[in-house]
Amino acid sequence: MDTAGLRRRDGSALASESIEAFRNGFHGQVILPGDAGYDAARRIWNAQIDKRPGLIARCAGVADIVAAVNFARTEGLLLSVRSGGHNVAGRGLCDNGMVIDLSGMRGVFVDPERRTARVQAGATLGDLDRETHLHGLAVPAGVVSRTGIAGLTLGGGVGWLVRRYGLTCDNLLACEVVTAAGEVVTASAEQNPDLFWGLRGGGGNFGIAASFLFQAHLVRTVLGGLLIYPRDQAAALLRHYREVMAGAPDELTAYAGFLTTPDGVPAVGLIVCHCGDPVEGQRAVDALRAFGPPMVDAVQLMPFPAMQRLLDDAFPDGTHNYWKSTFLQALTDEAIDVVVEHANRMTSPMSALVVELYSGAASRVAPDDTAFAFRHAQFNVGLMAQWQDAAESARHIAWTRQAWDALQPFSSGGYMGNFASEEAPEAVQHAFGSNHARLARLKAKYDPDNLFSLNQNILPAAESVAPL
Repeated sequence: MDTAGLRRRDGSALASESIEAFRNGFHGQVILPGDAGYDAARRIWNAQIDKRPGLIARCAGVADIVAAVNFARTEGLLLSVRSGGHNVAGRGLCDNGMVIDLSGMRGVFVDPERRTARVQAGATLGDLDRETHLHGLAVPAGVVSRTGIAGLTLGGGVGWLVRRYGLTCDNLLACEVVTAAGEVVTASAEQNPDLFWGLRGGGGNFGIAASFLFQAHLVRTVLGGLLIYPRDQAAALLRHYREVMAGAPDELTAYAGFLTTPDGVPAVGLIVCHCGDPVEGQRAVDALRAFGPPMVDAVQLMPFPAMQRLLDDAFPDGTHNYWKSTFLQALTDEAIDVVVEHANRMTSPMSALVVELYSGAASRVAPDDTAFAFRHAQFNVGLMAQWQDAAESARHIAWTRQAWDALQPFSSGGYMGNFASEEAPEAVQHAFGSNHARLARLKAKYDPDNLFSLNQNILPAAESVAPL
C-alpha cells in the first residue's frame, strides 16, 4: 500500500494504520498512488489539470461520504469533492490530499405524478435527461450532456430552458447534505432554509451535496439548432440578436457564439432552443433568421436530450481548456466591437467566445432570494480557450486574459463562477456579488474551519474580507 502521497495540511504524514482502518470501514473503493486505476481516477476531461491526490475515496453511498468527511476532518487532510468532474478549474481534485469522489453515485429517480426527479450527486445531465424524458419531462440544466449536475446546480446552472423555467438552482426543491461535522441534513424551504439559500448559487462551501430533488417540467420536444454566418457579419449579427431578444418570448433561449467550422473557416452563429408550441417557435426563430440567409440553418424539431447533446463534440475529453467570463452592463455597440475584435484574435480553432442572454424567468427572482445574485445581468460573455498541444498553453491562456481585460470597461464586475479556470481570493467576492457577506456568515455556521476549501472559497465571516 503506497501511502507516501497522502499528507496532512501541515505537511506531516499519516500512519499507514490510520489509512488501513479507514479503508476497512469504507464500502466504496479506496484508491492510492500505485494502485491499478489510480491514473484514470485522477483524470478529468480538462487535460490542463494534472493533480496527484494522496487518496481517492470513491463513495458507494451517503454513509461512505460521512466516513470520508470524518476521516478528513479528524486527520487534518486537504479535501476536495469530485461529483461529475466537469469543473474547468479541476476543483474536484487536489495534490497530496483526499478526494471524495461521488462519480459512481449516478442514480436518477423520477416521480411523474409530482413531476420531480431525485438525482444523486455523481449524475450527469445526460443521466438526468435519459430518465426524465421517458415521462415527457425535463429539468432546466446546462448545455452539455456530460456536465455533472451537482457542480452546475450549486453554481447556479444556466441552460437551454433558462428563460422559461429559470436557473437550475431555481428548480431545486431539496438537497441531502453531509456537513463538515459529518451530519446528514436536509436543506429545503422548510428544513434548514438558510443552508438551502446558500446552496442555490453558493457552490460547495457548506457541505457535500449527496442528492438533489428537482422540479421537472413538461418538455419533450424543442425547436433547436444552429444558424451559422460568415465571421465578417459578426457585429451586425450581434446587434440584430440584441434587438430581437429584447422582445423575445420566454420560451426562446438563444446564445451567440464565435467558432471555427470543421473545415477551418471562422464563423459566427446563433444557437437557439424554443421549448413551447412549435408554431410559435418558428415565429420566434424566424425573427432571428430575418437577419439574412445563413451559411448553415440546422434549426429543427428534436427531442430535448438531443438538444442537450448538440454541443458535446465541441468539448471532447483530453483537450486543454482555460476559461473566463464577465457580465456586461449592456451589450452596447462599443462592447460588440471589442467582442468581435478579440474573437477575431482567437489563437486556437477549437476555442470559442459566447455571448449569452439569460433574462426571462431567471431575472424575475430577486437577487437575494438565492445565493446567485446576478439576476439582472443581461449578458454574459464566456471566453473558452481550448487546444490540444500542451506546449501552446501560454499563448491560448494569454488570449483569454487579454480578451477579458479588454471587456472590463463594459463589465458589471460579476462573473459566472462555473466559467472560471482561476481567480484571486479577493475576486471571489465578485462571483457572489451582493450576497457575499451573508454567505460568509453562513460559512461560519456550517464550516467554521473551512474544511471545504477547494472551491470558489468563501472564508468564514470572521476571516472574510470586507464585503463589496
